[in-house]
Amino acid sequence: MEEMEEELKCPVCGSFYREPIILPCSHNLCQACARNILVQTPESESPQSRRASGSAVSDYDYLDLDKMSLYSEADSGYGSYGGFASAPTTPCQKSPNGVRVFPPAMPPPATHLSPALAPVPRNSCITCPQCHRSLILDDRGLRGFPKNRVLEGVIDRYQQSKAAALKCQLCEKAPKEATVMCEQCDVFYCDPCRLRCHPPRGPLAKHRLVPPAQGRVSRRLSPRKVSTCTDHELENHSMYCVQCKMPVCYQCLEEGKHSSHEVKALGAMWKLHKSQLSQALNGLSDRAKEAKEFLVQLRNMVQQIQENSVEFEACLVAQCDALIDALNRRKAQLLARVNKEHEHKLKVVRDQISHCTVKLRQTTGLMEYCLEVIKENDPSGFLQISDALIRRVHLTEDQWGKGTLTPRMTTDFDLSLDNSPLLQSIHQLDFVQMKVQPRNCDAIHFQTTKASSPVPATPILQLEECCTHNNSATLSWKQPPLSTVPAEGYILELDDGSGGQFREVYVGKETMCTVDGLHFNSTYNARVKAFNKTGVSLYSKTLVLQTSEVAWFAFDPGSAHSDIIFSNDNLTVTCSSYDDRVVLGKTGFSKGVHYWELTVDRYDNHPDPAFGVARIDVMKDVMLGKDDKAWAITEGGITKGATIGVLLDLNRKTLTFFINDEQQGPIAFENVEGLFFPAVSLNRNVQVTLHTGLPVPDFYSSRASIA
Repeated sequence: MEEMEEELKCPVCGSFYREPIILPCSHNLCQACARNILVQTPESESPQSRRASGSAVSDYDYLDLDKMSLYSEADSGYGSYGGFASAPTTPCQKSPNGVRVFPPAMPPPATHLSPALAPVPRNSCITCPQCHRSLILDDRGLRGFPKNRVLEGVIDRYQQSKAAALKCQLCEKAPKEATVMCEQCDVFYCDPCRLRCHPPRGPLAKHRLVPPAQGRVSRRLSPRKVSTCTDHELENHSMYCVQCKMPVCYQCLEEGKHSSHEVKALGAMWKLHKSQLSQALNGLSDRAKEAKEFLVQLRNMVQQIQENSVEFEACLVAQCDALIDALNRRKAQLLARVNKEHEHKLKVVRDQISHCTVKLRQTTGLMEYCLEVIKENDPSGFLQISDALIRRVHLTEDQWGKGTLTPRMTTDFDLSLDNSPLLQSIHQLDFVQMKVQPRNCDAIHFQTTKASSPVPATPILQLEECCTHNNSATLSWKQPPLSTVPAEGYILELDDGSGGQFREVYVGKETMCTVDGLHFNSTYNARVKAFNKTGVSLYSKTLVLQTSEVAWFAFDPGSAHSDIIFSNDNLTVTCSSYDDRVVLGKTGFSKGVHYWELTVDRYDNHPDPAFGVARIDVMKDVMLGKDDKAWAITEGGITKGATIGVLLDLNRKTLTFFINDEQQGPIAFENVEGLFFPAVSLNRNVQVTLHTGLPVPDFYSSRASIA
């Protein structure tokens, strides 16, 4: 339960939520904290002024409000709206949790209303402290946000479970331990306070006194207030709008607010979302179990590294003792290098243990919080947060699958003492007889010279620094510790990923190289050799590299049109222009089968977005597919909330499209060959989010195997 505490604290004040409200982005805030971070926007940006000008803009239009978000990465706070004549700069303070809080420009008038009901300044704007998305409040102010009763219930149970003993509520100084609770008064009493304040006579004689533990249980099980509609406070939620993803009442339906939406029974959707959340938790639970086993593996690696270190030091000392006394100082230097390698390996593994422990604690906290939410019997409150929780659970599960449970360090010490260059130099020392001088024929001169310089020693691949990411590989190498022959450069070779011949991919003086443009889901062999003026060394040991099975990538700001707006770590894009603009993915494909999806987050005024693939030199200021550098789908079932799947099969040279998991006709394009990048064209009426790292659909894989 303790690991769940982070889920129960407000991101502004850092304390447990008090009267939490749900923002449209699904994050929560205390009511008081929500008022504290309100910012008054310029009059020209208000919803009323835009309606007066004829602009059809939603009150929760995140896209148009991006320009008003003044979140600063430098100080992790929020700026005031300085620079506008109608909005002078307002002093601000920082809350205990690091979020800047804006005090009202003038002291608020005395009022008996709660923070949610008290009037807010006109044209107020609120920015979520967690996702930094902004919106302008409508005439309802904070009353337009629903209350998160499920979260309140979880906090109550958590705080009650943390209390070691129930105390008397009427003791004036140090509260004594309670002995009874009155169910009618809902008060805990110690014996002296019960005799003084609750005598067993008169009207109080009919009250029922129970033990404190039983009283706490009865409190916990007491029914909560039935959920009411935020627009019609006298109406209870009875239905659920699938498009808006929110509970609604009958009056909302009669007013026609959801006339074209799919509306289902509240109870049925409650059971469906509970089932979905439970299924999602099963996968996350498996990841948590794997993480625990992985931590055990890492701790065993620490022991193995220590044992191997001792063994390696013993071998090194034995080799150094065989050399002459002049090498003793060198022996100490070599021991220092081994110890440094030892500490480096331990540090990497311990850092990974720490990182994995923190992530496991966060995962466990989310699991416990979700389990507590599932226990709630309030369908409306549950459905207000269930979608966001399901997404968080899936996202957390995906994060565990991106190589997190793979050791970053090996237990072996890839060092070897190579004394052959030194011995070779000693053996090459020799006498050279000079020519007899005519004036002194008895004098024979000798001198010792070195023969021509030998070739450099064989380089050593540093396995702890070699890695792959997507379709790129990074390799690092070094000269042996005792090598005395300098190398002028290195030659790195890779095969073709199919067991073919090696080819040179790098020639130079650097000892690290990153090779891009490899094929996905392929195995490459790599080796390196050194050279100088004398010749070329032997090849190093061959290293086997495996590229990613599926591609993880985002949109590329560097190659996109300047009107494209990026967010969500470059996974979500929209446009500041009404004209079509093109944006490409960061990763290109030339081999294999690849699948990715795009969800339409916003779709206003019937625009014409296009989805597909393109060459790197495609035109960026026209609709995708208007030139001969792109292949795309532009119509047919694309609406808000739709999911467009793109399947690029470069083995069969075909391009196929899916909408909401249904194939759109036959194969869209054939004879597709070359290097292609994922591509989208859109304007300001559309917002799209990219989803990558997806496997090829099962039905397509089975069809391909049959073919």
